[in-house]
Amino acid sequence: MNFYSNGKLLLTGEYVVLDGAKALAIPTTYGQSMTVVPIELPNSIEPPKLVWKSYDAQDLIWFQRSFELKAFDCEVSYIDPESQVLHNILSEAKRLNPSFLNGETSFEVQTSLTFPQNWGLGSSSTLIHNIALWANVNPFTLLWNAFKGSGYDIACAKHHTPIIYEINQRKPKVTPIEFSLSFSDQLYFVHLNKKQNSRNAITNYNSKKGTITNEIKVINAITTEMATSNSIADFNLLLSEHEAIIADIIQETPVQKRLFADYFGQTKSLGAWGGDFILATGNDDTLTYFKSKGYETVIHFDEMILSI
Repeated sequence: MNFYSNGKLLLTGEYVVLDGAKALAIPTTYGQSMTVVPIELPNSIEPPKLVWKSYDAQDLIWFQRSFELKAFDCEVSYIDPESQVLHNILSEAKRLNPSFLNGETSFEVQTSLTFPQNWGLGSSSTLIHNIALWANVNPFTLLWNAFKGSGYDIACAKHHTPIIYEINQRKPKVTPIEFSLSFSDQLYFVHLNKKQNSRNAITNYNSKKGTITNEIKVINAITTEMATSNSIADFNLLLSEHEAIIADIIQETPVQKRLFADYFGQTKSLGAWGGDFILATGNDDTLTYFKSKGYETVIHFDEMILSI
């Protein structure tokens, strides 16, 4: 059995998507595959097992472990966080579908990322979505029962075009859209050489947000306008306005003021602020600018966005 899920980037609505705001998100050309193969154990009297191997973008194993299938019927504590996270996901998948991993068959599972783990494109969400496909369970339910989050990354994992995503009381609404910008050659994704912890960022947001009904209305309008923008000048203004609103809510300094005050274009944080990718508008000098600042990973918009 072979499964594949797309990576993700959240262009608008970070944080406030948790409270029902419309968010513009894109599935990426990068993602994660998963192959599941039944195997015979060397010793026929051994209990059925799950042999797990995870490969990075360089095709090197970064995680491997063998689990007895019966372990997923109970709580187990592991020293390493990778084993704990995987156990929690698989245990929840089995709880949602009791027939999952409930036979005498052993399996070897191999996962392969097509992007570096520190890029923040969804190593967890693509894993959850692939496991949900294998276990035949609802991927949103699996996410929310095992972790937290809005679920936009799960929506990107399964869709092959940009989307407008909304969530209301754990009921996701996904609207595929055309997102063909005439100025896409002036858009870049820049990695900040740091991976941000989304769960910590969500906790911080919830502690600071206050009443944001009006802010959500403005973010909704920005999302709609960005999705249909036909002017780079207007697009820049929308990015700047969005940054100012979120900065006020989470009480943090926008990335442009903090790191790129001398940049000639406009930048915007994507997802949890402080790490992963930002969106930058610019020109042929954009790559030179960011690389001079020590940011080597600069990807053109059209190379990142998945659109069929």
